[in-house]
Amino acid sequence: MFAAALVAAALIVPTQASAAGPLISQNRPVTASSSENAAFTPVAAVDGDAGTRWSSAFGDPQWIQIDLGSSARVDQVVLAWEAASARAYTLSISPDGTNWQELRRTTTGPGGTETLAVTGTGRYVRLDLTQRATQYGYSLWEFQVFGTRGSTAETLLSYGKSGAASTFQDDANCGQCSPAKAFDRDPATRWATSATNGWVDPGWISVDLGAQATISKVVLQWDPAFATAYRLEVSDDNANWRQIYSTTAGRGFKETLTVSGTGRYVRMYGTARSNGYGYSLWEFQVYGTGGAPITPPPLPPNPSFPGRLVWSDEFNAPAGTAPDASKWTPEVGPGVNNELQYYTNNNNARHDGNGNLVLQARREVTPGSACPVDPVSGSGTCQYTSGRLNTYGKFNFTYGRVEARIKVSSTQGLWPAFWMLGADFFDQRRPWPYTGEIDIMEHVGKEPNRVYSTLHAPQYFGAGGYGSPLDLSQPASSAFRTFAVEWDSSHMTFSVDGNRFFTVDREVLETTRGPWVYDHPFFLIINNAVGGDWPGPPGAGTQLPQDMVLDYVRVYQ
Repeated sequence: MFAAALVAAALIVPTQASAAGPLISQNRPVTASSSENAAFTPVAAVDGDAGTRWSSAFGDPQWIQIDLGSSARVDQVVLAWEAASARAYTLSISPDGTNWQELRRTTTGPGGTETLAVTGTGRYVRLDLTQRATQYGYSLWEFQVFGTRGSTAETLLSYGKSGAASTFQDDANCGQCSPAKAFDRDPATRWATSATNGWVDPGWISVDLGAQATISKVVLQWDPAFATAYRLEVSDDNANWRQIYSTTAGRGFKETLTVSGTGRYVRMYGTARSNGYGYSLWEFQVYGTGGAPITPPPLPPNPSFPGRLVWSDEFNAPAGTAPDASKWTPEVGPGVNNELQYYTNNNNARHDGNGNLVLQARREVTPGSACPVDPVSGSGTCQYTSGRLNTYGKFNFTYGRVEARIKVSSTQGLWPAFWMLGADFFDQRRPWPYTGEIDIMEHVGKEPNRVYSTLHAPQYFGAGGYGSPLDLSQPASSAFRTFAVEWDSSHMTFSVDGNRFFTVDREVLETTRGPWVYDHPFFLIINNAVGGDWPGPPGAGTQLPQDMVLDYVRVYQ
């Protein structure tokens, strides 16, 4: 490193802002991926000495991690950088050193002294460093964590607790939408008021925290049937209620409310509805201290990008061979979304002998010759055939970088796609779109220069999915292109040939569109569809057969 003695003399070690808790990281155990040498060990970043520093080896990635000794509510982190700072880093917190919650991510770190307001609870705080500002390593004068230790840390109190409600819906539109569904930390299940006697005001839902608690925060993740006017109340006996918050301008989606009150019971009491339906919440989360909290299952650990290769298919089999049965299952039968093809048992999916897998969509000369009688419709004819493969049961995963190098098919009526579906679609026979869907690449032949990346979930799906197109300024089928997504617990970033064109931020999604339903295992799907609601049917200009050619599919974590 350079100029250490000069800048150390001028460094002022930062102190916490008035709103933050006390400094809790000083002289705590600390570890790091590396040290430049014995003079710059990680201990120097937590010793409170403005003249000592930790410096890493000269390479990416690196990390430094503090053990606070016990669980704490962390509300501020200060990074006092030497000139060798980080442009890109992720700050995370964990209860056990294994399962991490992201607190902050940036690719534009300014260096100097960064004072970061954060919110999280855990014992371990970690800084993952992925891009350096200089040719040297990373160097911190101080890595300071501020917050409150022990039982005073803010905790999710409502998870798994019993609840009550004015009514709840249980019909074909919302089966068993009971109060418990708002306290299960499953963003794809919900409580809703009953339609049996008409949706009416007021409507309410309450939770029993199990013991007296001090309430500091309430999070409401609304379905489109939300309350425009409601109040939050607490009670010691589930009979006499005290108001801690009220509004007549509820906006729906996700509302994070800072409140103050004590009680064993917490209630949302709605008095005006947003539409002609009732009240419905995906999640009703209560945070604070006390109560009798149940620890929810931890989220899977977040990956560091680009990560380590954990699964791939390079498609290097001999010409004419079928897809690797240890990795892919052919989906056989008619398509969905009013598609016109029949997916065959690998008749349309073969290696070309040049390191590629080809999914071919074709018009059958003799309709019915390539497809057996469908057991549902009784039909034995199909004008078009193609291929669709998935990795369900052979490779399911949560979070990572997923990429494929593909030369798409493209003509009127074609719809090639590379995408993922929640494994609970088969595990629990859960209906779409409650499982979640991540479309890394879709292309429709009627828009030859465009590709799309889109998310689908219970509150945004189909034509209302949350996504973005990318105009390639040339035909999508003109060359192989690398389609990728980087996915963790707080964001997804979609790219084509390294061009990052669409990022989904979890907080923005939840506050503007609906729940994030992507914290569980998904599996991969590749298919080359013909027809369907979006591309429309083949026309006079359609050219068949059409090949979707895959060079590789890879997953990194």
